Amino acid sequence: MKEYKYRHELKFKISNSAAEVLKQKLSLILKKDKNAYYSDGSYLIKSLYFDDLDSSSYYEKMDGVLYRKKYRIRIYNNNDEFIRLEKKMKHNTYTAKEQMLISKDIYSKILNGKIDEIENATGLLEEFITNSKVKHLVPSIIVLYHRTAFTYPISDVRITFDSNIQSGLYSYDLFNKDVPMYDVSEPGKQVLEVKFNEVLPLHIANLLNDIPSCKEAVSKFAICRSIK
Repeated sequence: MKEYKYRHELKFKISNSAAEVLKQKLSLILKKDKNAYYSDGSYLIKSLYFDDLDSSSYYEKMDGVLYRKKYRIRIYNNNDEFIRLEKKMKHNTYTAKEQMLISKDIYSKILNGKIDEIENATGLLEEFITNSKVKHLVPSIIVLYHRTAFTYPISDVRITFDSNIQSGLYSYDLFNKDVPMYDVSEPGKQVLEVKFNEVLPLHIANLLNDIPSCKEAVSKFAICRSIK
């Protein structure tokens, strides 16, 4: 059995104006994420989630199942040279993640249901192929959003702001630029996520406490799936 390192993960809904104030304060003590791509310091995340024919991952989330996992393929800024297969595990407010890079050829085989043509699979890819066969995993939904992220070394703190959340319609190809997208963002709001290992440093916690927010079990995957 693999042992995973679980981290705290807190999620909030925050107004756009409060988010901008908090970003300015965080920028004084935290570093911007190295993936920043656009002029506003954000980068684009696009993920393809997988689920079984009974939509178990979706309903487990909606039913509040304490332990659950899901698989996804994720790209950044539409870069086809950096494609990541990920497994995200959730246990109450704790999360863990396993990930590995895959080639665009392997991605295409997964997307087109040709996993039997993937040779010499190891690690997470081998596990995903096995689960795909046993549980009949299929592409479920594309989720796209812009993320601005800040990092702090102590307790490996990572604070992210997700905005312009959109759901892909009628296609599951992450690289199809003509896929119609449906905006699922709550007007005037962003999703704030706070992740850390053991303890959130007090000076960062105090900054967060000063900002009006609403703690919620926000799932971009579930929000996008709910409109399908």
